[in-house]
Amino acid sequence: MKIIIGCDHRGIELKNQIVNNLKEDGFEVIESSVKNNENDDYPDFAFDVAKKVKDGNLGILICGNGIGISIAANKVKGIRCARVVDVDDVFKAKTHNGANIIAFGTNNTIENAMEMVNLFIATKFPTEERHLKRIEKIIKYENGEYNEL
Repeated sequence: MKIIIGCDHRGIELKNQIVNNLKEDGFEVIESSVKNNENDDYPDFAFDVAKKVKDGNLGILICGNGIGISIAANKVKGIRCARVVDVDDVFKAKTHNGANIIAFGTNNTIENAMEMVNLFIATKFPTEERHLKRIEKIIKYENGEYNEL
C-alpha cells in the first residue's frame, strides 16, 4: 500500500511532518507532483492525489480547513474522500463509508494529525452488509447505473 499525500500552500509544514513520520514508520509515501507556491489552488492537489489513489492506495489531503479539498477530490471517479476532524470521524469514514482519502485542516497539531492518519491506515474497509450495500449504491450512481430514487 502506498500513501499519496498533497496539500495547498497552507498545509506544507504539516504535510512535511506527516511524510517524515510515515517514512520513519516504513510506509511508501508519494507526494503530489503539483508544486506548491503562494498562489496554488487546492483543487489541483485534490485532483492529482485522487487520480493516484487506486489499487488499495490511500490518500491524505490538507488545506486550510479540509472542506474544499475534500469536495474537489470527490469529483474524481472512484474516490470517497471524507473531511475529518477527529479519530471518530476517521474510523467511521473508513469502516462505514469506505473512505479511501481523508482530508483535514491545518489547525491540527502534528500529534492529532498523526493519530488520525495512523488510524486511517490501520482501519479496515467495511465488511458489514449494510455498509457495503450503501457504498455499492454510491458506486452505481457514479457509473450512471443507479436510478432508484
